[in-house]
Amino acid sequence: MDKGVPFWEEAYQNENAVAFSAEPNVTLKEFGYLLSRQSQIIEIGCGEGQNVLYLAKNGYRYVNAFDLSESGIAKLQKRCITEGVQVNAFTADLTTYQFERQYDVMMSFGTLHFVQKEEWKAFINRAKAYTTTGGIHIMQIFTDTVPASEDIAPFAIGLAKDGEIRELYSDWEILQFRSYTFEDEHPGVPKHLHTSNKIVARKKG
Repeated sequence: MDKGVPFWEEAYQNENAVAFSAEPNVTLKEFGYLLSRQSQIIEIGCGEGQNVLYLAKNGYRYVNAFDLSESGIAKLQKRCITEGVQVNAFTADLTTYQFERQYDVMMSFGTLHFVQKEEWKAFINRAKAYTTTGGIHIMQIFTDTVPASEDIAPFAIGLAKDGEIRELYSDWEILQFRSYTFEDEHPGVPKHLHTSNKIVARKKG
């Protein structure tokens, strides 16, 4: 069945549109004190890149990011040129992505639920193995506490159970875990609710 084109893909193709937010995720700012300017950082599902652009503009030297969307990565690469910063941005599918190095920081916001549950769980386990001792994960995923809104329902095939992502980090130090509901709105879509889990965890030595 044809799922159609998601609203964010159309926004990625419009240089004057913003798909989600022009500002970096608040959790990235909140826990920024844990990041070194020399940290090897990667964002999974970076979209048009507001998080990695924020890091690059603030002096983080080793910033990497990937997304399934070629349009999103092209837009991010153009923004890097315009803003005079460097981000290693590339297209990749998280279900098949194989890490080639260790990272100090891995983050993903609102992406994991767009693949099957077994696939995002397998990805997190691979990501944990390629994280340095003391390294940080910041992961956010939508849950099925409320049904997926009509704008994402055809694509949100891996919604988590509340608390499910926390179980994958039982062997790490959990610095923050939040289960929350927030209101969202997009052009052509009425205001709606999402339920979400967000975890910040540190790999033990």
